[in-house]
Amino acid sequence: MNRLSSSLLGLILGILVVALSGCASTPPTRFFVLSSISGPEEMRSGEGERCFAIGIGPVKIPEYLNQPEIVTRVTQSEVRLDEFARWAEPLEDNISHALAENLSSLLCIWTIAIFPWRAQTPIDYRIDVHVIQMDGMLGGNAFLDVSWSIADGADRRKPPLVTKRSTYKEPTRGEDYGALVSAQSRNLAFLSRAIAEAILQLSK
Repeated sequence: MNRLSSSLLGLILGILVVALSGCASTPPTRFFVLSSISGPEEMRSGEGERCFAIGIGPVKIPEYLNQPEIVTRVTQSEVRLDEFARWAEPLEDNISHALAENLSSLLCIWTIAIFPWRAQTPIDYRIDVHVIQMDGMLGGNAFLDVSWSIADGADRRKPPLVTKRSTYKEPTRGEDYGALVSAQSRNLAFLSRAIAEAILQLSK
């Protein structure tokens, strides 16, 4: 092997070593989902209560959240997207599923549908949710700011029966994305309780 070939081989091997070391240092992508209410203390007994048919959605989110990466807040005017921390499904779908599971725990539910549902599906109350802010700081607080309404499920032409705006702030209790997502799950649990209480009031 001549000197030129040896130099070329050494250059190629050097490039491969750098490339492989770069691949080895890349962290694996983690995928997260919002969790539902858990624990017997969170359950509401349906015995003796009226049972409901509930429609969830549409759930709308702002454009800055409409992406697979989890968004964290750096300052009041700056957010960050992490390529290696992602939602396991579209965020609006994940919120809908978490709300549906929470309401199934908090209320006596005989059926629950997620938008879009079939026109012939019987619905007592339709819940619309517009997320205004849903982010937070790692090691700080998770913020959830939502506008929501409850409407007559039988007639979409009627104005909403209830319209509210709710804001929640929950400490993350940890420095990583798992802690942030858990805090957002607790925020959604608070929102679910507010919706459940409003439905019970309407049904009286």
